Amino acid sequence: MRIFTASAIIAALSLGTPAFVQAQGAALSESEAQKPPAQSSTVIRSIQVVDVKDLQPAVRSKVDEIVAQTSDEEMQALRKVIDASPEVAAALKAKGLNSSHVVAINFADGVLTLFAKTA
Repeated sequence: MRIFTASAIIAALSLGTPAFVQAQGAALSESEAQKPPAQSSTVIRSIQVVDVKDLQPAVRSKVDEIVAQTSDEEMQALRKVIDASPEVAAALKAKGLNSSHVVAINFADGVLTLFAKTA
């Protein structure tokens, strides 16, 4: 399973922003339009920042493989979304890092894990 994809990044980093899904051509009645939207299923409950050098060798090699498959455009998009997400940027800052240190992410069970390289 690939940890890093542009669509997953945007969905995961939306931080639970309400999902606005509407079928093409479907119209909402006035009462439906006034209901609050349902919460997205991608709510982030916690954020972990992990230094790649602290990973077990097998996991580190998987992260390195994913990083090698990631285009510069995908990496720039990831970092732009991180910078636009105050909670995620704050988690990095608390570790003395910023979005330029992040090389991959994983989102599972409400936990966003940011993999960072410091050296």
